[in-house]
Amino acid sequence: MYRKIIVGLSLEHGISESALEVARALRADGGEIIALHAYEPVQGSVRAYLDEEVVEGAYKRAQAQLAERVAGAPDVTPVMLRGHSGRAITDYAEKQGADCIIVGSHKPGLSDFLLGSTAARVVRHAPCAVHVLR
Repeated sequence: MYRKIIVGLSLEHGISESALEVARALRADGGEIIALHAYEPVQGSVRAYLDEEVVEGAYKRAQAQLAERVAGAPDVTPVMLRGHSGRAITDYAEKQGADCIIVGSHKPGLSDFLLGSTAARVVRHAPCAVHVLR
């Protein structure tokens, strides 16, 4: 059983309910579940063409989506980070002293084998146990 579990949630995929169920099953008594979404910033060359209001508005909409995803789960704390998803999840896990990360995966395409998916990066760099859900 784990005392501090981070569930990496992608707002584009529907894995959150099953991931939270797994987290609850693995949580020790008195343990904590953190639902984390990493918001990847717009790349520099594209950002030059966007108003700051547009960029910040997109971030706030993502925050609202995350809050909505965990609204019916009072035992889950939502956390939004800015940065590359694989790196943000592992860095946050290390800073928080997490002992488990739950992350979803999909059937990898060719680019995932060459570049690595978020789940693969988390597995390679996590400072703790990782449970990968398909």
